[in-house]
Amino acid sequence: MNITNKTVLITGGGSGIGLEIAKQLSAKNNKVIITGRTADKLQKAAEGLANVTAIATDVTNADNVKQLVATIKSDFGGLDILINNAGHTYVYNLDASANAAEKAREEFDTNFFSILNLTEQLLPALTASPEAAIVNVSSILALTPRHTLPTYSASKAALHSYTQALRFALKATNVKVFELMPPLVNTEFSKEIGGENGIPPSTVADDLINAFEKDEYEIHVGNTAHVYGLSPVDAFKMVNEG
Repeated sequence: MNITNKTVLITGGGSGIGLEIAKQLSAKNNKVIITGRTADKLQKAAEGLANVTAIATDVTNADNVKQLVATIKSDFGGLDILINNAGHTYVYNLDASANAAEKAREEFDTNFFSILNLTEQLLPALTASPEAAIVNVSSILALTPRHTLPTYSASKAALHSYTQALRFALKATNVKVFELMPPLVNTEFSKEIGGENGIPPSTVADDLINAFEKDEYEIHVGNTAHVYGLSPVDAFKMVNEG
C-alpha cells in the first residue's frame, strides 16, 4: 500500500503510539489529523510537525464525532486512512469491591463502541478514496488476558474479533483493514503497569509502516508474535507469570 500524499486521521494522536505514528506519516508527506480530548496537549504535539492538524475530539461523544466527520469532509475533502488508536484502561483485580461492570463500560465505550461508530461514519469517505485503510490498534491482550487488566483485555479481544469481521466484509472494496497488536509499550498510558519495561512507541510505529508497505494485515509487534505462537494455556502463563 502506498502511504504518501494521503489524508490520515489518528485518534489518541497526542502522545505515545499515536504521536509516533503521526511523526512517521508526516515525514512521508501525508496530511495528518490527530485527535484527543485535551486541546492544549494536542497543539503541543502538533508543533514542529509538518502537515499535522490537531482537532480536540472525545471519540465517545456523539456530537464531537459528528463534528469531526463534517470537518474532515469540508476542510480536507475526504479521508484515506483511519487509525483507531484512542484507548482507556483501569488496572485492578477482580474482587468483590472491583466495580468491574462500571469500569468495563467506560473501557468498552472508548476501546470498542467508539471505534465501531467512528469507522461506520467514515466509511463513505474511505470507500470514496482510490486506496484506503483502517487500522485498529488492539493489543497482545487481545490474544490472552492479563489478570490486572481484565476488562481492558476483554475490550481488546472484542476489537480483534470485530477487526477480522470488518476485514472480511470489506474484502471486495478498496479499503484494507489492518490490526496493530503491540505488547507492553513504554508510554504514559502504560506507566501504571510497568511501561518503563516496554518497547519504545517508535518501534510500534516502525512495524506499522512496514506492514503498510507489505500489506501485512495482522501486525504482531515484539512479544506479541511469540504469544501468538503459544497454546492458550502457555500464552496466559507468559502474560501473567512472566
